[in-house]
Amino acid sequence: MRAIRIGSGAGYSGDRIEPAVELAEKGNIDYLVFECLGERTVALAQQARMKNSESGYDPLLEERMRAVLPLCAAKSIKIVTNMGAANPEAAARKTAEIARSLGLSKLKVAAVVGDDVLEACKAGNLPIMEFDGTIKQLGNKLLSANAYLGAEPMAEALTKGADVVITGRASDPALFLAPMIYAFGWAMDDWNLLGQGTVAGHLLECAGQITGGYFADPGYKDIPDLARLGFPIGEVGEDGSLVVTKVPGSGGAVTAQTCKEQLLYEVHDPTQYFQPDVVADFSQVSVEEIAPDRVRVSGGRGTKRTGTLKVSVGYIDSFIGEGQISYAGPGALARGRLALDIVRERLKLTGVATNELRFDLVGMDSLHGPQVSAHGNEPYEVRVRVAGRTENLREAVRIGNEVETLYTNGPAGGGGAWKSARDVVAVASVLLRRELAKPQVRFVEA
Repeated sequence: MRAIRIGSGAGYSGDRIEPAVELAEKGNIDYLVFECLGERTVALAQQARMKNSESGYDPLLEERMRAVLPLCAAKSIKIVTNMGAANPEAAARKTAEIARSLGLSKLKVAAVVGDDVLEACKAGNLPIMEFDGTIKQLGNKLLSANAYLGAEPMAEALTKGADVVITGRASDPALFLAPMIYAFGWAMDDWNLLGQGTVAGHLLECAGQITGGYFADPGYKDIPDLARLGFPIGEVGEDGSLVVTKVPGSGGAVTAQTCKEQLLYEVHDPTQYFQPDVVADFSQVSVEEIAPDRVRVSGGRGTKRTGTLKVSVGYIDSFIGEGQISYAGPGALARGRLALDIVRERLKLTGVATNELRFDLVGMDSLHGPQVSAHGNEPYEVRVRVAGRTENLREAVRIGNEVETLYTNGPAGGGGAWKSARDVVAVASVLLRRELAKPQVRFVEA
């Protein structure tokens, strides 16, 4: 039976780069996938593109490509990534430019476009899934609307000879499903194969999470050599069978437990995991350790895809003003509490207009609140943090300013003051008729 080996080179935008290099050097892989796009990342990238038409792609794209392109070209490893973010074509042009500078003039780079459905969404009064309201009600706050594309256009790019495929917003598992569809010729209505491939993609998409990174918990779930954490490899057969492994000698571990935790990650209903290509069913999946750092996963299924695509909508929700200052030594907790009381009163006296305020002592009650933290030991140091949500930037700035004035206005011994004011890019979801998203493949020759 034919099989391919897919390496997961990144699990988020700022992920480490050397594990991907290790996969290319020692992983004997056929495909290297970089999954680098979170829900808010596209909206933030759209903001960047508004300021510069040649930006809007992943900030680490150039560094990643310079690190892996020579290795991948030498070993005929194809790259699939969503580092295109809000500007896949600019990312493809930059990648082609890097390839030329490295002497890789024969490299074929493809951009998958068509996930930007802002105009289609504006044309309809689509209801927002997370709260009462419609997309039109967001008005001028609306920044972006990007549909989660499926694997088909990425597989098309591979079929047309692409060595590097760069997409924007796509389903995370679809990045891994595309090489399977291309390599094995799977039909786009073979729901069980697509379901099994989606299981594989879902397990691999977060990179170091499945090799023990996010899994690790000292004394309960000990994982070796996390500083050298290796990223996963999926050995996928043409029948959809999967073995998860990693580069021998790399840090971390692949076990039944790490795979089970990742299988459940971000899944609401395991019988209906809605994807653009298929509705996957994880409910009959079995996980079996067959050797050290080798886990067989089987039993994925699928049913017909829906007639809609999920769209991630980015919008300016509000502004956040924040200030922090530290207190240490005897009486640090009392001085920190007094500092919070002072700022609370000052914000009232000066009439700062806020929709929401938080007063935290980091190291004491900032995570679990004062009730849960009431019986904790008194810390020797605390950090005061005041944050507020406002309707405009001017009011947000005033919050941090009031915290900074504690330097000379008491209580005693405050230090390390810091403040910021920024807009809040939020995300919401709508469902768009599938036919309104029109993905296309565009090539850039190196």
